[in-house]
Amino acid sequence: MRGVIMHAPSDVRVVDREDPRVIHPTDAIIRVTASCVCGSDLWPYRGADDAADAPMGHEYVGVVEEIGTDVKTVKPGDFVVGSFMASDNTCEICQAGYQSRCVQVEVMGMIGTQAERARIPHADGTLVATPGQPAPDLIPSLLAASDVLGTGWFAAVAAEVGPGKTEAPQV
Repeated sequence: MRGVIMHAPSDVRVVDREDPRVIHPTDAIIRVTASCVCGSDLWPYRGADDAADAPMGHEYVGVVEEIGTDVKTVKPGDFVVGSFMASDNTCEICQAGYQSRCVQVEVMGMIGTQAERARIPHADGTLVATPGQPAPDLIPSLLAASDVLGTGWFAAVAAEVGPGKTEAPQV
C-alpha cells in the first residue's frame, strides 16, 4: 500500500508501506477515505521536532475492512471517525474522561493514517461509527471530529464552561 513518511524536515514522501494486519484481537483495519495534516505535523516538518522516517497522520476517517475477534462496536463496512489517540475506553482514566492518557494508549501518529489503510488499536475505544455512509461533501467536516473537536471539548470541560458563564481566551 502507499503511505506518507516524513524522512527529515521538509522531506515528505509517498512510499510503499507494508499492508496493515490485525495484531491484537482488539484491532481493526480501515480503508482510509480521508486524512489531513494537523498543525502538530508542522513542527517536525519545520525541524523543531524529530522527523526521522516517521509515518504521518493521526486525523482520519474511513471504512472498516476487518476486525479482531474481540471488537464489538464496529463491523466491516461501517464508516468510522477515528481518534488521534487509541484508547481502550474501559480503564479508570478513560472512564474519568481522559482517553488520551489511557493506560493502554497508542499514539496514532506512530502508526500513520496518511495511508491507504491503517491498523487501529483498541478499535472499540478509538473508532466511532457514523449512522450510515456520509455524503462525500460531509467527509471533510467529519475529519474535525478526529482531533480538533475532542481537543476543544476537553478544553471546555477543563475550563468548566457552562450556561451563564463567560469565557474568553487569555491573551
